[in-house]
Amino acid sequence: MSLKFGTDGVRGVANATVTPHYVMNLGRAAAQVLGISRVVIGRDTRRSGAMLEAALAAGFAAEGVTVELLGVLPTPAVAHVARVEGVAAAVITASHNPFADNGVKLFAVGGHKLADNVEARIESAMAALTDPSRIGGEVGTIVRRTDAAAVYSDHLIDMFTGGSETCAPFSGLRVVLDCAHGAMTGVAGAVVSRLGALVHIVGAEPDGCNINAGVGATHPDVLAAVTVEQGANLGLAFDGDGDRLIAVDHHGRVVDGDHLIALLAADLRAQGRLAHDTVVVTVMSNLGFHKAMAAAGVTVATTAVGDRYVLEALGAGNYSLGGEQSGHIIVPEFATTGDGLLAGLMLIDLVRRSARSFADLAAEAMHSYPQVLINTRVGHPWSQIAESVQPAIDAVERELGTEGRVLVRASGTEPLVRVMVEAATDVVARSSAQRIIDEIVRLGG
Repeated sequence: MSLKFGTDGVRGVANATVTPHYVMNLGRAAAQVLGISRVVIGRDTRRSGAMLEAALAAGFAAEGVTVELLGVLPTPAVAHVARVEGVAAAVITASHNPFADNGVKLFAVGGHKLADNVEARIESAMAALTDPSRIGGEVGTIVRRTDAAAVYSDHLIDMFTGGSETCAPFSGLRVVLDCAHGAMTGVAGAVVSRLGALVHIVGAEPDGCNINAGVGATHPDVLAAVTVEQGANLGLAFDGDGDRLIAVDHHGRVVDGDHLIALLAADLRAQGRLAHDTVVVTVMSNLGFHKAMAAAGVTVATTAVGDRYVLEALGAGNYSLGGEQSGHIIVPEFATTGDGLLAGLMLIDLVRRSARSFADLAAEAMHSYPQVLINTRVGHPWSQIAESVQPAIDAVERELGTEGRVLVRASGTEPLVRVMVEAATDVVARSSAQRIIDEIVRLGG
């Protein structure tokens, strides 16, 4: 019961920390705190998914909730069903983690991620659980649905066809998709093909143990090689649950989340669709991104690391685009969470409308500054030594001027301090970061 919510639900080793007993109680506590009568549940392709699905469903049903099992489905698809049907949702996934891990992402009614205070209430409710009291007709039902993939797919296709069954806007384009042997396997290829593109798919043979294994958004080398081999216009890689995207151009060069967000922000602004001419990113976004947005007349709002904080800022400011360097890209008009396939379709559409190569578009979107990240273990809380280290940080920032950036932050889960430095060259970035690390160690790390 000691497992806590992280930046994206709960996550750990399946059947060790994330056990059926824990997940059942999580379902019970979530039902009590959210006060729901109905929930939809999806999962990714991990072997442990069906086991934890049964446990989570049992927990919800024990509290009188009607449970609808959607099967293997991307996180954004589950959230979309919750959004259009006005219900709560859960996804059993560990996202980009190795297959032995698993976890649960919870969504409030309407498909929105839970606020910190709601997660805290669920943790408290779990600690206070007693035996279920519902009997007979008060026990919830559990049913399986087979229509959820179509609900999500039709939503995406309608965005680019206007509902016309004969429209094929991506005709003539060749696209490679890497589904990470994950939840996008049964969805992404069908959607992109229905929109007219010629599709080649890799990473689409899940066996329960190979999710994210050498493929997908965290391992784009396979996608890069196949994209070049196929002579494709671009390649798109998803993570295990489909809520993030990394792309490659026809040369096989990787295009990260910063570049993708920069491309989409400039395009939406040109169409008059970028609300308040503002984009939301985290503190990890590259200095080159900030400079590119300034040149494009786009204001950048910055949040802490984690797509949930991006989502909060998007809602608070009524903005229309946000995301992370890691490839979470959120378009609130169409989705309540990061959606790798939606972002990928928007990129394909941009290439189509521009009649230019994705490689040229990505190269012009921004120039990335070399970024170095070094972690060091500390023997004292960062708050106790931060003030003493600040002069060293200030000195590095003065030397870098406008051609560099420093970010020092404590890990939220480990006794680590993370030092990130961006500079004009990798050598300068690395030496500057090491100077700060040395000072942290000297002062009590």
